[in-house]
Amino acid sequence: MKAAQIHEAGGDFKIVDIDTPQPKSDEVLIKVEACGVCHSDMFVKEGGFPGLEYPRTPGHEVIGIIEETGSDVTGWKKGQRVGVGWHGGHCFECEPCRRGDFVNCQNAKVCGISYDGGYAEYLTAPQEALAMVPESLKPAEAAPLLCAGITVFNGMRHSGIKAGDLVAVQGIGGLGHLAIQYAHKMGMRTVAISTSDSKKELAKELGAHHFINTENSDAAEELKKLGGARLIVATAPYPDAISSVIDGLGINGDLLTLAASPDPIKVSSFQLIMGRKSISGWPSGTAIDSEDTLRFSAMTNSLPMIEEFTLDKAGEAYDRMINNEARFRVVIVP
Repeated sequence: MKAAQIHEAGGDFKIVDIDTPQPKSDEVLIKVEACGVCHSDMFVKEGGFPGLEYPRTPGHEVIGIIEETGSDVTGWKKGQRVGVGWHGGHCFECEPCRRGDFVNCQNAKVCGISYDGGYAEYLTAPQEALAMVPESLKPAEAAPLLCAGITVFNGMRHSGIKAGDLVAVQGIGGLGHLAIQYAHKMGMRTVAISTSDSKKELAKELGAHHFINTENSDAAEELKKLGGARLIVATAPYPDAISSVIDGLGINGDLLTLAASPDPIKVSSFQLIMGRKSISGWPSGTAIDSEDTLRFSAMTNSLPMIEEFTLDKAGEAYDRMINNEARFRVVIVP
């Protein structure tokens, strides 16, 4: 089979011919139909993830068809369409697992990091990492929902928001364009926040009721005029921009940070104390959370905007993503 591999930290993608992997007793063999290209794939491209071994095939937004099942796999069968996301397996034995908190497994596996991922024609994955995929979703449309989609949808639905609440989305990119759709389809008064008017019409098409351009207005002040946000979903990884909207939270408002950045957000305790405001984060979720995301997306037609590349163009696909040139998610279709 063909796969796109990284052989060393900082190395280029190499398209190689390797043996098709064989599933272990608790694994399935998946024929890849599509794999999203995520910013987290840079952990493989550039290195730095604990325990990472090379060569490695990245990819944790995988949609495909089961080709073969291991001897201990009973809940899945050949021919089923499945997805594998960031959460690529858990140990069932550590304390978080014993409490059912599988996403925080102390020995968690990550598809495309702990084992070879979806930048390939085939991959094997543990059965607990598998999510069922609605037939109505096209593979390339479904793939980004297994990381970008689940992170946004799962974080928002666990935030305590209720229909009619004011929900603001900071940033209209790979995460933000999905967050706007989800907020609208969940019945929220949806506000899109961007740095220019270039995405205003798109934001309205995605479901935003209000649009704030931070170049010519103060986002926090504009949110106050609307009554204050019950939830601000931070999707663009710019700490200063995130910090600037905190005062736009209403009473019991929450800033949900989904944009991963190593730099700190600036906030004073006074900003949080007055109005019982909070800042929180959310990891993606397990396979069943992926299924919930996929079903909701299919039901409400909340789909990612994608650009497709063939497997032999994996390097170009990655560059398009990492340079923030895509609108909005990149998908490899073998």
